[in-house]
Amino acid sequence: MMPVKLAQALANPLFPALDSQLRAGRHIGLDELDNHAFLMDFQEQLEEFYHRYNVELVRAPEGFFYLRPRSTTLIPRSVLSELDMMVGKILCYLYLSPERLANEGIFTQQELYDELTTLADETKLLRLVNNRSTGSDLDRQKLQEKVRASLNRLRRLGMVWFMGHDSSKFRITESVFRFGADVRSGDDPREAQLRMIRDGEAMPVENHLQLHDEADGHLQDKAEDEEE
Repeated sequence: MMPVKLAQALANPLFPALDSQLRAGRHIGLDELDNHAFLMDFQEQLEEFYHRYNVELVRAPEGFFYLRPRSTTLIPRSVLSELDMMVGKILCYLYLSPERLANEGIFTQQELYDELTTLADETKLLRLVNNRSTGSDLDRQKLQEKVRASLNRLRRLGMVWFMGHDSSKFRITESVFRFGADVRSGDDPREAQLRMIRDGEAMPVENHLQLHDEADGHLQDKAEDEEE
């Protein structure tokens, strides 16, 4: 017999769309009031529900929810690229910065790119785009385009919000702490995050972010490239 409260959760009109978002790797933060409140109300029941698919419904210390797949998950998954994860680390660094309060939490894509190339090894970044990179202006332009694509991918995961129709400006959400798990217990979280960025540390496998099915991701990215 299905528990009454689980039946109520599954029958809720919010559930179908929210379930699809979670399975696609989206993080549900406090900004999404209705969805977040729903997950808070039915957290215990939904944890058991997703356990059947070999994924965990996790509520992070910062309050956001996401699905963490196990190796035996029945839900299709893929992981972010190295550049995606580096962009995520920079976003977490910016989230911890005094500039976030000074700018009312709003950053521009150019500020993100400048911070990335300042803090990380530009030569390594360029090689993520082109193994034979010579550091030309064309290579840098391609890197900037890739960074923009990474930011858009993280937007789909609920880690940034674009400011209306202006995609050059965005606000960072608390979900970027998926990239800063190691800074939660540090004395100076911003310095700890900066050290990881400069050392080029990759995320441990257990923290890899779940995305939508890999084939779907390639199709969506291709469509976005064509639009650009």
